[in-house]
Amino acid sequence: MPLLGNTAPVISATAVLNGQVMREFTLEQFHGQYVVLFFYPEDFTSVCGSEVHAFQDRLADFKSRDAVVIGCSTDSASTHKQYLRTPANQGGAEGVTYPLIADTNRTVSDAFGTLDGHFDYDAQGKLVATSDLLCNRGLFILDKEGVVLHQAYHLKPIGRDLDAVLRELDAIRHLQINGEVCMADWKA
Repeated sequence: MPLLGNTAPVISATAVLNGQVMREFTLEQFHGQYVVLFFYPEDFTSVCGSEVHAFQDRLADFKSRDAVVIGCSTDSASTHKQYLRTPANQGGAEGVTYPLIADTNRTVSDAFGTLDGHFDYDAQGKLVATSDLLCNRGLFILDKEGVVLHQAYHLKPIGRDLDAVLRELDAIRHLQINGEVCMADWKA
């Protein structure tokens, strides 16, 4: 289901922020800010780690644009906590200060169309897996009202270009603030 131009799916999930587990993490708590929500398959992997750290390295760039960054994978909260305590040179994400959603029941990944694997739904609408389920790389930019104004999907082995993500955020902000369209290769 295309999300572009629609209000983002309502989620309530577990997330880890600054070593603390947040059991009722929602996107609604960020209304009034832009949200950059990115999905990655797993903690402790090379491409995922490069992205998690790249977003942290550019966090000030997002904050200066009134945007929050949120990561999401299908790992558990305890795995995220360990990942955030492990130094980068040991494959971890120590130093990352934005929230990581622990989508163990796969509902967030499913709602945003990033869920990868074999699954179906039973008569009650509950997701039933017939294989391991991870998420593909997905990226969504929500405006201050929670409307999805950018969505992109990537294959698992391909990391994102954060300059391109920031350009999309700049273009969205320019359109919303100035009411002006952004041509090809437009830059802020």
